[in-house]
Amino acid sequence: MVNDLDRLRRTLGGAGLARVVARLTDRIAHDRYLYAPLMLDEVTDEERRAVAALLGRKDRGAASLSVSPAAVEATLRRAGICDDLRAAVLALTGPVPVRAEEQARHDHARAELMEVLAACRHASEPWFADWSAGLAADGSLTKAVRQGGEVIHRARAVLDLLPAAYPIPISVLAERATGDTKALAGTPLARLVLRALAARISAPAWATAEGRRALWESAGVIVDDLASQVLVLGLRATGSPLADWLNAAADAATPFRVTLHQLTTMPLRVTTPLIFVCENPAVLRAAVAVPGAALICTEGIPSLACHRLVAACAGAVWWRGDFDWTGVRTTAEAWTRYGATPWRMDVTTYRQALARGESEALKGSSADSPWAPELAAQMAATGRAVMEERLIGELLEDLADFDEPFLGR
Repeated sequence: MVNDLDRLRRTLGGAGLARVVARLTDRIAHDRYLYAPLMLDEVTDEERRAVAALLGRKDRGAASLSVSPAAVEATLRRAGICDDLRAAVLALTGPVPVRAEEQARHDHARAELMEVLAACRHASEPWFADWSAGLAADGSLTKAVRQGGEVIHRARAVLDLLPAAYPIPISVLAERATGDTKALAGTPLARLVLRALAARISAPAWATAEGRRALWESAGVIVDDLASQVLVLGLRATGSPLADWLNAAADAATPFRVTLHQLTTMPLRVTTPLIFVCENPAVLRAAVAVPGAALICTEGIPSLACHRLVAACAGAVWWRGDFDWTGVRTTAEAWTRYGATPWRMDVTTYRQALARGESEALKGSSADSPWAPELAAQMAATGRAVMEERLIGELLEDLADFDEPFLGR
């Protein structure tokens, strides 16, 4: 117990004894023996004088000093200031957490958050494991532990609701998962979830608003129904003013952009009997020269507007993307979701495109090609991606001769 705090500060709290107090504090923090002799190297004149005055010994001008903590405690006791050295140090510094105990608490809290993540409905999926490992590796999980862990609980709650069975506004998703409609509006929680969504589709965690919207839409979340668009060419439809606009654009062979808002407020039925879906606008632009060509362009990851339009198609849909993992993944989704036929997404076409050069390294986690398992296997073996633009010649030939069935001729 400290009997006189003011005298303690004057006796032990000066600058000349700061290193002595700091070394004793470090021993307390690491739960080490407090009374082993302290060795101070390269001491200053101020430190020598302070130690000499405290312990009642001569200043011999030495370059190093040995300080006995037991002697310091005895000095404080004789002066009636404090009977216990540990209590004296804590009175000067305030509470000192014992590192081992603090680390144990941290490790326990961290393990609890890992259990929270392990209970997510996506926990068995490879992308989720990659995302979770990334949080542990880059310090995000440690930061979350220090802040109480709520962001991890909330992220898990959001991901448990995704991908949405039906398009859902982001504010509604936020309210359902957290009770706060603004919880996903540019917050640390939103950034954490976006990292997970990027891992889910092997895409970069984009820094642009457009990129973030595309990630949300990949999981069925509406950020802005005007910004969600799809580029089309040659589609004909019935049922609303929007259908009339599409028909007029088809008559003029003019590319046309459709928004999710238009598709929602002016529902239609696409009557074109055979529709092709490509990933890159360069393909659609080139197809303007092909009479009667009917295309939908995803421009990367399909938007909610794209999905809604494809769902409104009454005819057959032929779908393709780049020969990369995102292209394989989106084609597989269309094959499952819409019964779409993969369009030149086969191993023969891939090998031919690869042989022409201008390939690049495959990035992200691999994906299956259930309509042609050998395609994904060949891509994994070569480790190379080929963009769709390398196939424009063949694709235009297909569009000009669409009456004949083909898959990868």
